[in-house]
Amino acid sequence: MSTQRTSERSTERTPERSAARTPERIETVVIGGGQAGLSVGYHLARRGVPFVILDAGDRIGDVWRSRWDSLRLFTPAKFSGLDGMPFPAPPDSYPTKDEMADYLEAYAARFELPVRSGRRVTRLGRNTGPGGRYRVEAGPDTLVADHVVVAMGTFQVAHVPDFAAALDPGIVQVHSRDYRNPDQLREGPVLIVGAGNSGAEIAMDLAPHHPIWLSGRDVGAIPFRIDGLLGRRILVRLVIRGLFHRVLTVRTPVGRKARPYILRHGGPLIRTKSPHLAAAGVTRVPRTVGTEGGRPRLEDGRVLEVANVVWCTGFRNGFESWVDLPVHGEVEPVHVSGRVPDHPGLHFVGLHFLHALSSEMIHGVGRDADRIARDVAAAVEAGRARSRADGGRIAALRSA
Repeated sequence: MSTQRTSERSTERTPERSAARTPERIETVVIGGGQAGLSVGYHLARRGVPFVILDAGDRIGDVWRSRWDSLRLFTPAKFSGLDGMPFPAPPDSYPTKDEMADYLEAYAARFELPVRSGRRVTRLGRNTGPGGRYRVEAGPDTLVADHVVVAMGTFQVAHVPDFAAALDPGIVQVHSRDYRNPDQLREGPVLIVGAGNSGAEIAMDLAPHHPIWLSGRDVGAIPFRIDGLLGRRILVRLVIRGLFHRVLTVRTPVGRKARPYILRHGGPLIRTKSPHLAAAGVTRVPRTVGTEGGRPRLEDGRVLEVANVVWCTGFRNGFESWVDLPVHGEVEPVHVSGRVPDHPGLHFVGLHFLHALSSEMIHGVGRDADRIARDVAAAVEAGRARSRADGGRIAALRSA
């Protein structure tokens, strides 16, 4: 896959960029080299659209490699592959996070996707002047493009409540983003704040080594086990392919009603549920709402003596820090199933519930990537047709 490169001098000048070099001209830029970005790349390549993928990691799949050691996917391998390449594992097995990382790396290599690693995007804006193209700044690269696909999840910046700063300095604090294994914590009780899937999974990882309190509201759970044959079939056919992919979408009344709640609160427990936690000795407690005497204070007034706190309190999208365009909503960028109405050529893929609850999941991202790649390819072809028509008119005038 080749990229289209010509030169276009930016009309934008600021004191910080007065010595900026001439940008590189590329028709389409994809920001993010995870499953969303690679899916978009696959579908763009199929349609013959020149593009480049910018990824912040030093190696494709690093986002998965950096997660906690015991993490496994919730979907069996049969439904964990991207379009065009099955996951190379027994179909009913649940891949580890490192296996997923290696799969993404192999996927990019197989389809020769033009990924530039070590390119963290620090600004996405537009050149000034009529018809100003998008401008992308990423490490040593400055690129201008007609089309940009931001292929990143909503969850980029770790969120920790403000009162965390008031905890005793002797208490070890770690966010789920940075948690790897029990060796990071000191001896003694652990409070896990946030009782969603990450909190429940980390609680099970730590329970053999520490007394565990799991703090947070009950988010509910899917009503069956996923680790048996029947459970896998129910999970895949009814929940993943049915409920998540076809029912809970922006096209259905129930999906539109559920979407705002899911965006703010997340989904139900999938693998690890209340009976598993209780059997492991994990104690459920109410929400953590503040501190008292340097110790965490619960909603019911109790103050816990803990040695460690693991914050499973979610993320902020982080787009405001680098997307220099008026597209920011309260909890997500303003878009319609990934298309940004007021900014032609700008798209998002991989966001939580972008089009359906499956949109940020491995099995669901391909549908969104295919649709957005189709839009980009159509716009590229329309632009080329206009250029050919303009060229023809100019030639006719010159020969008249």
